[in-house]
Amino acid sequence: MYDLSPKRAKPAIPTEMPTKSTPSAPVERAAIANAVPSQCGFFSNFHRNEMWTYFGPAFVASVAYIDPGNFATNILGGTQFGYRLLWVLLWSNAMAMLIQYLAAKLGIVTGLTLPQNCRKHFSRPTTIALWVAAEIAAVATDLAEFLGAAIGLDLLFGPLLYAHGLGSRGSLLVAALVATVLVFAILALDLAGFRWLERGIMAFVAIIGVSYAFEMFLVHPDWKLATISTLLPTLDRSSAQTFHNCIYAAVAMLGATVMPHVVYLHSALVQPRLQELTGSALPATETLEGLEARNQPTQIPRRSILSRFLRYELIDVFVAMNGAWLINSAMILMAAVAFVHATNLQPTIEEAYHTLGPLFGRAAAVVFAVALLCSGLSSSTVGVMAGQVIIEGFLDIKFPIFLRRLITVIPAIVLIATGLDPLRILVLSQVVLSFALPFALVPLLLLTSRVDVMRSFASARRTRIAGWVTVAVIIVLNAILLGQLAFA
Repeated sequence: MYDLSPKRAKPAIPTEMPTKSTPSAPVERAAIANAVPSQCGFFSNFHRNEMWTYFGPAFVASVAYIDPGNFATNILGGTQFGYRLLWVLLWSNAMAMLIQYLAAKLGIVTGLTLPQNCRKHFSRPTTIALWVAAEIAAVATDLAEFLGAAIGLDLLFGPLLYAHGLGSRGSLLVAALVATVLVFAILALDLAGFRWLERGIMAFVAIIGVSYAFEMFLVHPDWKLATISTLLPTLDRSSAQTFHNCIYAAVAMLGATVMPHVVYLHSALVQPRLQELTGSALPATETLEGLEARNQPTQIPRRSILSRFLRYELIDVFVAMNGAWLINSAMILMAAVAFVHATNLQPTIEEAYHTLGPLFGRAAAVVFAVALLCSGLSSSTVGVMAGQVIIEGFLDIKFPIFLRRLITVIPAIVLIATGLDPLRILVLSQVVLSFALPFALVPLLLLTSRVDVMRSFASARRTRIAGWVTVAVIIVLNAILLGQLAFA
């Protein structure tokens, strides 16, 4: 499967300095080629073919930012408040780019995942507490994503099952079982190599993006109002209840956009490329100076390789996260236009599907369901991968990824069988994720700021300030929501 745990084998170190004409191994040729410093700036060395080899990790992580939880919270926000909360997505995306880059940077520089770094550098009680919080986030994530895939399948193929006598609950259960099989099939792509799994996930992201571009073509939003609402932060203060609902929707959107489980996962997704580039699974903090101090010369200029990897990963993060932001914004715009006159201010995903057809034609409803299905399947796959990284990294054990999928399916199937409203479950799960965020972000910021962990790659002061401001905003919003829930 996708090997997310770096191995401890030492690199093979040649006894002679290789030359350009007689490289000692293909790995060293690639390492030396990638390590050549730019003579005329970064963009003069910008090669599209080379850049594509670095694309992938951030796109896999970005799936979590357009998962079914986003569908639920964006439908809720757009229906109740129109364009007003678009600014939440803009700032959430800015936070997401910073956080995902720091997560990738930690994995690239240390050669370890975030959970592994927590286990290595924090006390055991702290590590266990962080693991529990991470598992809660992973369970909430799995629940939302698996439900979304099941609902998408049910919307598309449920009528066929209804014709054979199945009720709505039975149809949704069948869809859930089919979704389980499909997720297993997607995970099996990794058997052909990690890049095949990345390409599969990226294909799902592309389908979701095209689907919402088509929806925008149909609904014709007010682009001027959308731009103002994106740039100008406002909340609806027309009444105390409306303000409470607005805060609830904003926190849920934040929880749906900045996802704690992919903070852990992104630090693992970069590991296969790191091993390709360095020809070693040795942690990247093993620097030239460290090797020389132990009288072990090396011909691989590791800092140059890592710097190049970090530059391309920054591009990867920027493109992937902004793509997810545009899709999320399109969800809000669609809901704001399509459901502006809706009598139900909290429509379910099924109601949204059935509303789109009469308003904009059958194609609009089908495309919406296809996007939801792709979102659910891809994000459910990513959620399982994140769960594996969490449990293996924090507890230092091997845990089969297929077993992880089987375990996380059970709560979702139970909830479907009880007949609870899927939309409420999805939105509540995103609020839970928002509360779990600081337990992922605080360790990440602490570790990336420590010189003994990151060496010369430790975060600059402005990066640390931006990171702590992000955490403070999330904690303040959570405190406001808690207060409102307590005194409601």
